[in-house]
Amino acid sequence: MMKRFSTLVLYLFGFLLIWEWIRPLEQLTDTGNVWVFFLFLCIALAMDFLKWHWVLRFVINGAIIFFSLMYIYFLDQYGLIGSIPMMIQELFDNFLTMLQAQWTAITDMFRTLLFFILLWLMSYLIQYWLIQRRQIFIFFFMTLVYITVLDTFTPYNAEMAIIRTVICGFLMMGILAFYRQLEKEDIEAKTSKLSKWMIPLCGLVLMSSLIAFAAPKADPIWPDPVPYITSFNEDSRNEEAGGVRKIGYGEDDSLLGGSFVPDDTLVFVAKTEDPHYWKVETKDVYTGKGWELSEEDRGSEFFASGEEVPLESFSENENVVVEERVSNVQMNRARPQIVYPLGIKSFQSENIPFELNEALEKFSIRYAEDSLMPTYDVIFNEPTYSVNALTAVNNDNHGLDSAFYERYTQLPEDLPDRVRELAEEIVAGHDNWFNQIREIEGYFARSGFVYSQRDVAVPGPDEDYVDQFLFDTKLGYCDNFSTAMIVLARSAGIPTRWVKGFTEGERTNANGLTVGTYDITNNNAHSWVEAYFPGVGWIPFEPTTGFSNPVEYEFDLDEETTPNNAEETETPEPEERPDEAETTEQTETASSTFSLTELWDSVKEAVQQHWKKIILIIIVLAFIGYLTYIKRGKWLPYFYIWTYKHRNNDRDFEKAYLVLLHEFSRFGVKRKQGQTLHSFAKEVDRLLGHQQMSQLTDSYEAYLYSGKQEKGIWKRNKELWENLIKATIA
Repeated sequence: MMKRFSTLVLYLFGFLLIWEWIRPLEQLTDTGNVWVFFLFLCIALAMDFLKWHWVLRFVINGAIIFFSLMYIYFLDQYGLIGSIPMMIQELFDNFLTMLQAQWTAITDMFRTLLFFILLWLMSYLIQYWLIQRRQIFIFFFMTLVYITVLDTFTPYNAEMAIIRTVICGFLMMGILAFYRQLEKEDIEAKTSKLSKWMIPLCGLVLMSSLIAFAAPKADPIWPDPVPYITSFNEDSRNEEAGGVRKIGYGEDDSLLGGSFVPDDTLVFVAKTEDPHYWKVETKDVYTGKGWELSEEDRGSEFFASGEEVPLESFSENENVVVEERVSNVQMNRARPQIVYPLGIKSFQSENIPFELNEALEKFSIRYAEDSLMPTYDVIFNEPTYSVNALTAVNNDNHGLDSAFYERYTQLPEDLPDRVRELAEEIVAGHDNWFNQIREIEGYFARSGFVYSQRDVAVPGPDEDYVDQFLFDTKLGYCDNFSTAMIVLARSAGIPTRWVKGFTEGERTNANGLTVGTYDITNNNAHSWVEAYFPGVGWIPFEPTTGFSNPVEYEFDLDEETTPNNAEETETPEPEERPDEAETTEQTETASSTFSLTELWDSVKEAVQQHWKKIILIIIVLAFIGYLTYIKRGKWLPYFYIWTYKHRNNDRDFEKAYLVLLHEFSRFGVKRKQGQTLHSFAKEVDRLLGHQQMSQLTDSYEAYLYSGKQEKGIWKRNKELWENLIKATIA
């Protein structure tokens, strides 16, 4: 019993060491659903500890991996039935990719599968190192090196991880040293011996750890290498795009491309009646690799709180109906950039000077480093645009200043011809800018483009960023979609510009309140498109798949128009937004069929909210299973008796006799190799003090080897078999 308990302790410590390898993944990479790996590791180690048959362990572990991959990657998109063929196809494609040594083309799903296999292998190695080799130093040392390297070169704080690892590692090595010594001297493990060893060991390890934690620490001998590495990475970023970066607002957009790691760091909190996008700056020159400014910084224009902002976004006339709104912004940290909505009129805040960079249309503030986070109100006009005025702007009469028009229709001279040809194909059949740009806006959703922040391509020296996205990859995030839409619109002669900022964020208060509170994080960093219409102004458009344009349109703003006339007027096609049609279709489908996705989401949410209770339940169930297993000698014979009690077929005699041999072996009376059944039966009879085993064996041999098998032989010997198997309970 004590040996089993100490083995359980070793397994728990081994699990903690493996868990230290998994903990940093969620913070340092874009790995999600870490709880799935945690659950898999717990079950794999528990089955190893309970010594379940390898076939059963293989089936259970394989099932967990299969359904975990389906849940993470396929279930939401394809449902339960459609996920299986899609998953098998992707596995087959990845195997072919591996055979071709194209390692960078392996999908995230297959990487996750390899990680599961690695954890499976680690669970086996823990069992091998702990139980068979009685050695754990190498894995313990590798774990220490791993977490100390992460602590030094990454944002991961491994202070407590190092303490946990040291305590677990030294306790494991102490227990294993004790068992190595026992096995070397061939000494039976007893509770008294183990307690005499373990109590001083635990006291020494814990006392040493406490002293080491509380003792004063010497200053570092070498300078911190992280600032140097960070500066090196920033310098290399100026030379080429690519690599994995954290998502968020950045100022350098000259080289676009590459993947992003999600970052949920809070940027600001907004209180507003209606959610809307938050602008930071605009840019107008597309270089083929990214965005730059056509105008040099002409200096900043300063204005005080409450003064009208020297920036006009749209014309306030019969073509645009506006409604004044107020939103409050609470910045989470000191940063010079000011976020603002389209139609900004003024800012209001105490003792904060504002300035405007006209070239970027970028507002900023100046404050001391130790000042509080700025809070300010933005007063803005929320526009509703007249579709009649927008559709009146045709291809022949734009009426714009030539310099302005050339600035916002600029394209690089080496833009591939197929990009311009695609733009002409998309807008064919439409004679006004509004219908044309709406066709371009909806092109990406209609043509199978995929939104993703991972595995996003970087254009080579001779490749165009938009051309690569439109014709080669068709995969990317907001920068890809917005830049591609602008290039297509400019190819069609529509003036557009690139806008950076943040989406509306996530509402955190009750929906019943009039004013909503929204948390905007780095994950909400976004880019979109603004197009200019004469007599109206700048209008935002949203081409990115999965995002919706919050702009409102009115099809007739004429005061003389009556409701009856409005009903008789044919509604132009642009009023129907592709996002709304798609949402309606999805809603109808979801309401007509049972959604397994919602079930999985609810299960996931429940696990995330109650994971501590779930872990406790797993531990309790594992402990109950452990007790049930070690006490199987008390109940297993009765299970066999119940199983064979109502079986009267003579063929069951052979099975029952083999079960009896197995129970005697577990009891401690094992049949030696080459020993006859008759000899073994006499040995059992001497132990039990009667001749029942010999009688049963004579009947069994007669059943097996007699030419004439007597019918009813099992029914006559059943009681004798039951008496013998009950004897194994003692």
